[in-house]
Amino acid sequence: MELHLVVDPGQADLVGQLCRQIRGLIRGGHLAAGERLPPTRLLAAQLGLSRKTVAEAYARLAYERLLEGRPGSGTFVARAAPPPAEPRPSLASESGADARIARWRALTLPLRHPAPQGGARYEYIGGAPEPRLFPHEAWRRCMQHGLRQDAARSRGQYGPAEGLPELREAIARHLAFARGVRAEASEVLVTNGAQQALDLLARVLVEPGCTVAVEEPGYLQARLLLQAQGARVVGVPVDAEGLIVERIPAEARLIYVTPAHQFPLGMPMSPARRRALLAHAQRHGAILVEDDYDSEFRYEGRPTDSLQGLDEQGRVAFVGSFSKTLSPSLRLGYLVAPRPLIEAVANAKHLADWHSPLPAQWALARFIAEGELRKHIGRCHQAYARRRALLLEQLAGPLAPWFEAVPIEAGFHMAALACRPLDMAALLSLARRVEVGLYPLDVFYAEGAPRQGLVLGFGAIEALDIPPSLERVREVLLQLDG
Repeated sequence: MELHLVVDPGQADLVGQLCRQIRGLIRGGHLAAGERLPPTRLLAAQLGLSRKTVAEAYARLAYERLLEGRPGSGTFVARAAPPPAEPRPSLASESGADARIARWRALTLPLRHPAPQGGARYEYIGGAPEPRLFPHEAWRRCMQHGLRQDAARSRGQYGPAEGLPELREAIARHLAFARGVRAEASEVLVTNGAQQALDLLARVLVEPGCTVAVEEPGYLQARLLLQAQGARVVGVPVDAEGLIVERIPAEARLIYVTPAHQFPLGMPMSPARRRALLAHAQRHGAILVEDDYDSEFRYEGRPTDSLQGLDEQGRVAFVGSFSKTLSPSLRLGYLVAPRPLIEAVANAKHLADWHSPLPAQWALARFIAEGELRKHIGRCHQAYARRRALLLEQLAGPLAPWFEAVPIEAGFHMAALACRPLDMAALLSLARRVEVGLYPLDVFYAEGAPRQGLVLGFGAIEALDIPPSLERVREVLLQLDG
């Protein structure tokens, strides 16, 4: 191992310089207990010092019990825990960015998922697909293909900001089949998840002070992201048919919607509302951002085409990802939009992170082309359909005195509205004590009076766990009623 040490031979006490830097690496945790240091001869050659100087520094640190020599093996960081690291200086108290830093630190992000060790035994968190259904063998084979392609064709170099042509073509074909999206490969941009697609659109389309419209209740990350760009964000209420178009401000230049599976309530936008929304966008010169986050899992009713597929005027930017269909950890998503907008967003992506990882792009292109994605969605659909049915049974049966389900046709979360006032904080806390992770609906309201209820994700919980876990919730509710 080559240590990052800088010794100034023009200054006195070379041994002291070495000791201070190695001591700092150990106390700062950058050299772990038991880690081997370079031999004195090698380190002396790297630093242009005499071997005697390095040996003396090692000896001094051994005397301080920070290093230990092992005959025949070398010099190692002592196994005993080093003293605590010296505190690092904090940001200057009168920084010119204090106000902005404070605003970002104060953000409330209710959709942050718990750490793997922090979740409950029975988790109803939304947006989390079933990890046990992930097609490990098929993905491993495609990933090996991706690594070979990256070595042979990309040659480990930078790639296009828009994404690999092979993946853009595969995404365009898949969306045409699955969601009725009409787009050429040149109108597809590969992103690091749908969240980056939203971020890039906000950078390109939003200016400080401009008005944008979002659903109320809605996806808070989208609202916060738009506010971070300086937009005036207006919440537009939804009803059983989706976004109420008449309530959209005329000056809104960007309108964010989830028409296939409204987040978080779950109902689809009616055909009449879709037509009215497209007409509004055309009349007022607005861009519609259609977040199609999990609509490929459909359980009943006639499949509805995307808003983008109905658009004849080039007003819709269609956003999606493979986080729900495959795995959030892959961080692969896409944006479909008219070519001028794609070219502008591609420039923004180039400045942000240049491009998404190429081996994973090669792998996903092969995974889609070989039909593995469609097969995987089919397997997941069966599992999620069973869980959805069990949830509806429980909400219509044992939990009916307290909650009413909002009907959903797609996705893998549903909302359960409270039938009467509840102490939601106590419910969530007591449910957590009996190993059930529940999540409230009211955090997704930013304006006006929120409705009480739960958002029940059923991607991360086994079907067999649903009845016993909700029986625990029922017992908690009975306790609260008592």
